[in-house]
Amino acid sequence: MKTIELQRMLIALGYDLGRAGADGAFGPLTRAAVRKFQSDYKVDVRWPGTVGAKTEAALRAAYASKTGDPAQPVGAPLLPWFDTAERLKGVKEVAGKGSNPVIMGWASRLGGWVKSFFTDDDIPWCGLFVAHCITSTLPDEPIPSNPLGAKNWQAFGVGCKPQPGALLVFSRDGGGHVGFYVGEDSSAFHVLGGNQNNMVNVTRVAKYRHIATRWPKTVNPPTGKAVHLTAAGKLSTNEA
Repeated sequence: MKTIELQRMLIALGYDLGRAGADGAFGPLTRAAVRKFQSDYKVDVRWPGTVGAKTEAALRAAYASKTGDPAQPVGAPLLPWFDTAERLKGVKEVAGKGSNPVIMGWASRLGGWVKSFFTDDDIPWCGLFVAHCITSTLPDEPIPSNPLGAKNWQAFGVGCKPQPGALLVFSRDGGGHVGFYVGEDSSAFHVLGGNQNNMVNVTRVAKYRHIATRWPKTVNPPTGKAVHLTAAGKLSTNEA
């Protein structure tokens, strides 16, 4: 299930998502609507406001009853942080003088020392990208005190096997790199991340550099499987 499909069903069931409506962004209004649905339909979950198989099944049944359409089977789990990452593909830093206001906005939103330190998008921002995707969709999820340090994400959430939406942490000369698992081939992970060739995209990163795979702990446990892809495109050698 994608965020936009969730939103369309919530709207059809009478839940208010504001003027933006079904915009594909899992923000506070969507999260509040999910909580209200879970309360209204007595869906008991460990993490209210998140959507797992139990909530999706109840939602699809309610939607089918409301619209008269046959209930669809529960699909792939909703991964709002991963949906957000996918929506940001193509965002790139400004070469030379100046910075992309979208990237700078992520730092501003995190606030604190991150906002004061991250003054230019020439500063490595893979960790900032991941922090934005997580905190904008999972506000109760603890993140590293220094999210800009890619290797600090080794202690994030809980460990898991590589699967769509999981965080992958890598080593590199002079630092590290972090992004989200899309798939893999025999020698590389296909990573959706920031600061990959100075932009948000999907890049192949060698498996020998991989040091950790993590999953948010305030959502349902990971149940996905590896996705096997063709080894197309060059390997990334340095994401700084």
